[in-house]
Amino acid sequence: MKRIERIYQYLQDKSNELTKEQILEIEGFTASDMAKELEMLRNNVSLELNNLVRDGRVVKIKKRPVRYIPRDVIQKFFGNIVDRTVLEIPSLTALYQEKEKPAIHKNEDPFNLMIGAEGSLTKLIDQAKAAVVYPPNGLHTLILGPTGSGKTLFAHMMHEYAKYVGRMNEHSPFIVFNCADYYNNPQLLLSQLFGHVSGAFTGATGNKQGLVEKADGGILFLDEVHRLPPEGQEMIFYFMDTGRFNKLGEVERNHTSNVLIIGATTEDPSSSFLNTFLRRIPITITIPSFHGRKVEEKVELCKYLLAKEAKRVNKELRVHADVIKALIGAVTFGNVGQLKSHIQLVCAQGFLESMNKPYITLSLKTLPQEIKEGLSRVSRNVNENEKITKLINTVTIITGEGSKELVEDDVYDLPFDMYKIIEDKARLLKEEGVEDEEINKFVETDIKIHIKSFYQQVSKYHNMELAKLVNKQVLELAEELRSFAESVLNRTFNDKFIYFISLHIDGFLQGKNHDQRTAPPALDETIKEIEKEYQVASKMKEIIEERLQITLPEFETTYLAMLLVSINELNQKGKVGIVVATHGNSTASSMVEVAKELLGDYNIVAVDMPLDVGFYDILDDIVAAVREVDRGEGVLMLVDMGSLYYFEEQIHEKSGVAVKAIDMVSMPMVLDAVRRSNFLDMDLNSIYQSVQKSYYKSEEEVPEKPKESGKPKAILTICSSGQGTAIKLEEMTELFINDITTENITIIPLSTIGLNAEVERISKIYDILAAVGVKKPHLDVPFISLEKFIEGEGQKLIEQIIKSGHMTVKNSESDVIIRALCEDTLKSLLVYLNPTRAISVLLKFCGQLQKQLDVYFKNTTVIRIIVHTAFAIERAITRAELVYKGEPTDKGTALLKKVKDAADVIDKNLNVTLSNNELWYIVDLLLDEIGSKSIKED
Repeated sequence: MKRIERIYQYLQDKSNELTKEQILEIEGFTASDMAKELEMLRNNVSLELNNLVRDGRVVKIKKRPVRYIPRDVIQKFFGNIVDRTVLEIPSLTALYQEKEKPAIHKNEDPFNLMIGAEGSLTKLIDQAKAAVVYPPNGLHTLILGPTGSGKTLFAHMMHEYAKYVGRMNEHSPFIVFNCADYYNNPQLLLSQLFGHVSGAFTGATGNKQGLVEKADGGILFLDEVHRLPPEGQEMIFYFMDTGRFNKLGEVERNHTSNVLIIGATTEDPSSSFLNTFLRRIPITITIPSFHGRKVEEKVELCKYLLAKEAKRVNKELRVHADVIKALIGAVTFGNVGQLKSHIQLVCAQGFLESMNKPYITLSLKTLPQEIKEGLSRVSRNVNENEKITKLINTVTIITGEGSKELVEDDVYDLPFDMYKIIEDKARLLKEEGVEDEEINKFVETDIKIHIKSFYQQVSKYHNMELAKLVNKQVLELAEELRSFAESVLNRTFNDKFIYFISLHIDGFLQGKNHDQRTAPPALDETIKEIEKEYQVASKMKEIIEERLQITLPEFETTYLAMLLVSINELNQKGKVGIVVATHGNSTASSMVEVAKELLGDYNIVAVDMPLDVGFYDILDDIVAAVREVDRGEGVLMLVDMGSLYYFEEQIHEKSGVAVKAIDMVSMPMVLDAVRRSNFLDMDLNSIYQSVQKSYYKSEEEVPEKPKESGKPKAILTICSSGQGTAIKLEEMTELFINDITTENITIIPLSTIGLNAEVERISKIYDILAAVGVKKPHLDVPFISLEKFIEGEGQKLIEQIIKSGHMTVKNSESDVIIRALCEDTLKSLLVYLNPTRAISVLLKFCGQLQKQLDVYFKNTTVIRIIVHTAFAIERAITRAELVYKGEPTDKGTALLKKVKDAADVIDKNLNVTLSNNELWYIVDLLLDEIGSKSIKED
């Protein structure tokens, strides 16, 4: 064992022999004592102890003499009382006593501490409070929102509120579990959640307590809950229903636990969860993105995060107004998490330049270029720019006084003491005689790499996948356009915006007939209806022309405006209206009131029917209610008796609105229907079928054989213009259809302009099987979004549609989409390899990797591996191979062997052997794409 490990092991062993009280009494171990016990020189022991402190494994306690104690021992006995960035403390006892003081929530509603509590988060907080206090034990909750928007913090605040109102006691647990960590190992996942008994699986040598048991009386927070496999969801929803569970290896569910489940996800719930799981989570809370916040909140968030850094560095910050504007404008994809990363970066730079001053100045000239560009984004939005100017001074003084930590363990906090690193490196370089200017350049670059590499680990920026399909410059431009459109229109555009706008621009750049594109038909009336979007699109056109140095035709503004409208429509939720109609003076009203309290003020109304009033006496009221909630997508009626259920047709005829009715209404049914309508974006028939199926389990549905219409079959591809992206999408869809079936299916590209009228015309001629693209038509067929199609899920759905229509599928493992996307790139960039032959071999290579690793790659992962490996082969041919400079890890070394075995197919088919250096880069790529936790060990 190395000397440093012997010392660390000694600390661990000695600490574990002590009680909590004994540790507080001695506060660690001195270097002298350890030197005697281990028979080492004191200087050597001190050297290694300081190395352990720098590594974050040991905390230094600056008493006389200095003492040391393992960080995980402090965590074990005292919780998160020492921040991960803190390397040394004056006294463990004093720190513990300070932390044991009465918590804030005893005196103040914890939600009041959240920025936006009286603004953009007001309704969400009301929902959260209702979920916590709902009798008897609260309501399980799903928190939606983009990466970095604050879902974990919000869940923490729900826990604090539960303690504040006395629903949970002061010591109730808040257990965090990231479902992604065990995504590909269901057995281990279930063991973590529910525990196991001895012999339950290989290696289970004793009984283990699971997180459900540990969370008894508190909250279990399931982060990235969409990564729960079906069997995990089934066990969780059974536990939700009964409060009972069995450990892995047990048959009977003999254990009980009272736990409030809170899940968090960035994904669309309807595509990630079992219906039976979703039905048991009645509360869905959607956290807004950074640009969905009010301007006042953006400024307040900036100041709060700057104050945290001022406290950490123990210096006053003097922040110029343009810096705050630039920081706000530079948030393009990571929300508050990205803002925090940027603030840490600019504060580190400011600290480096102000080490000999009592304060730190942050001015525009010191900002990195990518953050400076945020100022121009804010400046384009005159309204936001003016509001920020009124809210801040020319120079804002920020101190760390009064800065509160809302949660003790923030995933976006750096796991190292950034300012100590700067001081140490600057001092070392100074001692070596390096000039101040060079020191600043070196340390500035180094700290930037530290921060960005850390942030990339915690950020799940899904649109990186799109970088394999479009030019990097186009992707960055799409981010800028989203940020601009969100701030001006005061809307939140999700990742669909990036897909659509990137492919739209890329389609224009790649198209061979730019100048021959035709203008849309006369659209004066349409433009009047979307005047605000049209103005934003006009500015977007200018930005595109400026960034790419191209000239776009004037009618491109109209196409961009339609794109904004269609994407916004895709983002809107709750189009299907809901009417609750029951007998009794207030039964329906009570149900609707509860639903609105829990799920927000959505598209639902009540009709109360006195028992002595007949159906025809109340018909006009019901028809009026149906018309009131109709948004063009129909209305679901939830009724208590068959007398209403059987009059569905009369209500439809008199209201002119599509109506579906379900009887035997209950409160859970109302909540389920509202959630499906407003959060899962389901159409009327889908809601009707799913709610009916959920609440009438005894009736097994037998799928009907589709009726043959005799019309030719078609699939629609829909984009904003009907050209550019739509044509590219048409080509890809046609390639895919021709590859998987011999059936004659026509692919029809359409514009969002006049879409539904055109769809109505086409549906008279064709039997439309599905629609792919940016806008869902008013048609009862499956709709596949553009990103789902590219990633591969949509292709599987089209295959299922063909099978369910009793059409022949000749090839269920089609790779034509991957080939089409790769060939465009490789034909233009490869010099020595034949792209067609190379892709065939590299597809086999990807197949071997999937077998070796026991994983399934998305299309986008396959494309990245193919393009990267193609270039590696060219480098091998020209003997210009890369030299790997990373640090090999045990996990990486095990993975390298599997990659090398899979690469045999390249050697045999192309007669090219890739060196270990090149293979290591493929290992890193795989770890980056699918994560080390997803790769099974032998």
